[in-house]
Amino acid sequence: MESSDPKRRFPPPWRIEEGPESLVVIDANGMQLATVRYRNDVRKFSWTHGYLTADEARRIAKAITRLPEFLMQRRGFYSRGEGQHRWKPSRPYHVALESDYIRAHWDEIDTICKLNGLPFNATGEKIQDRGIWSVYEFQFQLDAIQFWDAFNGRWLRGSEFHYPERPKDLPPLKLIKDWQKFDPRKAQR
Repeated sequence: MESSDPKRRFPPPWRIEEGPESLVVIDANGMQLATVRYRNDVRKFSWTHGYLTADEARRIAKAITRLPEFLMQRRGFYSRGEGQHRWKPSRPYHVALESDYIRAHWDEIDTICKLNGLPFNATGEKIQDRGIWSVYEFQFQLDAIQFWDAFNGRWLRGSEFHYPERPKDLPPLKLIKDWQKFDPRKAQR
């Protein structure tokens, strides 16, 4: 059941403050949002197996501080909207990649998406507009924007290509350095 009270805001940036055997996540107004507890002596005693180490707690607290970045809606990147195309309310954001580009760079696209946890799903829809474009659908706006930016895609709004500006605060994807395409002729047996 949803509360009838007005929704509270927790403005970014969120930061981490260290407490006694705990890390506290605090918003820009000083409101305590989360506490992640840990023990420094986890490896000494067998009864501490259910506790986090300081490093594990720090990674979790850091992930919590990034939540506003992932949930922020960016202007210009709208849902495709209902229509004759293959649109689902559960995956409203669509990005098109040129089919020739996909064939030439499939290994790189697949690897970078898996490395960054970007769940890209092909809709099976093809668009002909100065080439053939394959459409991919996304549940979250940030995933779609990162995919669009990394692979020079086209944002879809309805059945038209839309050309929004790249957001300045877009978190970068982890990329593969010195990417070399696999050549089976050079593979050792």
